[in-house]
Amino acid sequence: MTPTTTTATTTTTTEALPRSASDPTWTELLDPVVTGVGVASPTGLGLEEFWAATVAGSSGLGPVTRFDASGYPCGVAGEVPGFDAAAHVPSRLLPQTDHMTRLALAVATEALDDAAVDPADLSTYAAGVVTAASGGGVDFGQRELQNLHAHGADHVSAYQSFAWFYAVNTGQVSIRNRLRGPCAVLVTEQAGGLDSLGQARRTIRRGTPLVVGGGVDSGLSPWGWAAQLATGRTSTGHDPAQAYLPFAPGAAGSVPGEGGALLVLEDPAAAAARGARVHATLAGYAATFDPAGGSRPDGLRRAVDLALADAGLAPHDVDVVFADGAALPAEDRSEAEVLVDVFGPRGVPVTVPKAGTGRLAAGGGALDVATAVLALEHGTVPPTPGVAAADPRHRLDLVTGRARELPLRTALVLARGTGGFHSAVVLRRA
Repeated sequence: MTPTTTTATTTTTTEALPRSASDPTWTELLDPVVTGVGVASPTGLGLEEFWAATVAGSSGLGPVTRFDASGYPCGVAGEVPGFDAAAHVPSRLLPQTDHMTRLALAVATEALDDAAVDPADLSTYAAGVVTAASGGGVDFGQRELQNLHAHGADHVSAYQSFAWFYAVNTGQVSIRNRLRGPCAVLVTEQAGGLDSLGQARRTIRRGTPLVVGGGVDSGLSPWGWAAQLATGRTSTGHDPAQAYLPFAPGAAGSVPGEGGALLVLEDPAAAAARGARVHATLAGYAATFDPAGGSRPDGLRRAVDLALADAGLAPHDVDVVFADGAALPAEDRSEAEVLVDVFGPRGVPVTVPKAGTGRLAAGGGALDVATAVLALEHGTVPPTPGVAAADPRHRLDLVTGRARELPLRTALVLARGTGGFHSAVVLRRA
């Protein structure tokens, strides 16, 4: 099927509906519940392996092995280990899919299995798919362009027409699992994983009982690598232990990674009717956009305020923040200032688990949400891998060293995408 495409470019996007007991629209709004989670990460493939590594503060960063990166200023990445595509994807799909899409198909299967959903039991248009994307299947696209240049058009795969496309994960997950309801893709870089869940929530509120949302990405090829390096945001360090250090004194850029997460979101009544286990509730969401030149107030602060208002929460209700953690001094400083302004100095535990995975582009925000869901479920805040302590100038209670056991009820997840995108999601424990 052909998915609806929603591409964020230069438009301001905000969503927040302030709640109060006196607001007549409040009771009419559905907060979708998370009933299934699937992950693929440099720190583990599948929920069990991923969560064990995340709680331990393990890092999946290492030298690039997917291609020869010796001639590039950055040679460290987060690669998903031990992924055998043939074990997860039907053989007929292997020639027509990029590595990114193969990961997405495997993750979607895990999420649906975790939710105990058999798509065959759903009515024809009862479930949809909303994913986030950045550059699409760049590894597949690069290979076919090389074939075109070296051998001519007759040697270019017919599957190039869609395998590179940024909507391909939505399409393939939809087709593979017979999810024929509303489908979409959002392109807001690192913020996309959160924005896809926001769009999934809108879709559920409009009457679709179940939506698979999130993002899975991979740009670990020379073409994708060059695009990421061009942003000027990547670390030039070649020591994996020191390459990505958010909020640390030595912060000097991030490390690219691959993977992400897909979540099954459901109408709470529909989930209850089938006796589904609920991981968490998506209670609040907001997205803002800052145009170039700083002509508006800080978009991240507005996203935080709007998401909390949307969830009907005050800052003191938040038990943990999963920060964006760009590891660029100016951006770390601005994010820390927002958190201090909202919660007070060291007012809430803050963590950046992605320091052990790298920034996963469209998959990063979704993986943070999946991690927050697991943290709420287990009452555990995972540490920030590789960071001994936060720069004291940030005045953050950054969780480092070891996981912190806490009675978690709510989590705030933040993401910023290159180009001015800011998003925030509030989760409540089931």
